[in-house]
This record gives sequence, structure tokens and C-alpha cells, in this order.
Amino acid sequence: MPNYWLFKSEPHAYGFDQLREDGVTPWSGVRNFKARNMMIAMEPGDLGLFYHSSIKEPCAVGICRVVKSAYADFTQFDETSEYYDPTSRHERPKWKMVDVEYVEALPNPVTLARMRAEPRLDGMSLLKRGNRLSVQPVTPREWAIVMELAREAPAG
Repeated sequence: MPNYWLFKSEPHAYGFDQLREDGVTPWSGVRNFKARNMMIAMEPGDLGLFYHSSIKEPCAVGICRVVKSAYADFTQFDETSEYYDPTSRHERPKWKMVDVEYVEALPNPVTLARMRAEPRLDGMSLLKRGNRLSVQPVTPREWAIVMELAREAPAG
């Protein structure tokens, strides 16, 4: 049984349509130790919600799958990258990334507002105040509920 995660990205930086086009992408540039540790815990076959943030209606839009376990994030060594970290060393890299692949679009995007309105999702990491992590855990129960919401046409 896979583990479940949420991968958060701003669509103008890297959106789900880009993942569909690319097929597979490294989830690079994560610079938070909690999120890094979650990526270290990921295994090939784990599934993720692809979540668009920093837009008018933030929402889960699709499903991706981890296809490569955590390895050194190359952007930490690239002096031209916004994610360059001069304190990281090649022999002991500080930052990790995983590769994810496109699986499918959700039948209906599940907005943050819709998730907040769903009492069964109380306690979901995404919904906790102050949680801005770009990688987050999702429980099997939360995953099932979000999939259920994605199959229902939004009200209105």
C-alpha cells in the first residue's frame, strides 16, 4: 500500500499541465527541513495530490506518483539557481528531492475552501494554520475523502 502526500506548487512556477507535458520531473528547490525529511521517507509508488497554491482558488488538481527515491537536489550546488545553498557540500548534501510522474487529472479540482468545509478533513496537514510546507503528508482516510470530493461536481 502506498503512502500519500501533497505536493504544492504555484502554477506559474510549475503547474500540473507542465507535469503532464514533461511526464516526470524532479521535485527540486525544497528548502525546509521538515519537507526534506518527508521526501526522504517517500518511496517509489507513493501517490501525491498535485496542489496549485497562490492562486485565486487554491486547489488539488491531479495525482502524481513518486518514481525515484530521495537523492541530492542539484539546485543546491548551482550558483545561478535561486535555490543555491553555499553551506551544502557535494560529499554531504543538505537538500534532497524525489522524482514524480504524472498519473491523472482529478475529474473536478478540489478547492481549499471545499476541503475546509468538509468536517471529515479536520486535522489534515494542509488545513492547519501556518502550515506552508510545499510537501505534506496525507493520510489514507484523507486521500479517500479528497478522491470522493473530486468525483462530485462542485456546487454552484
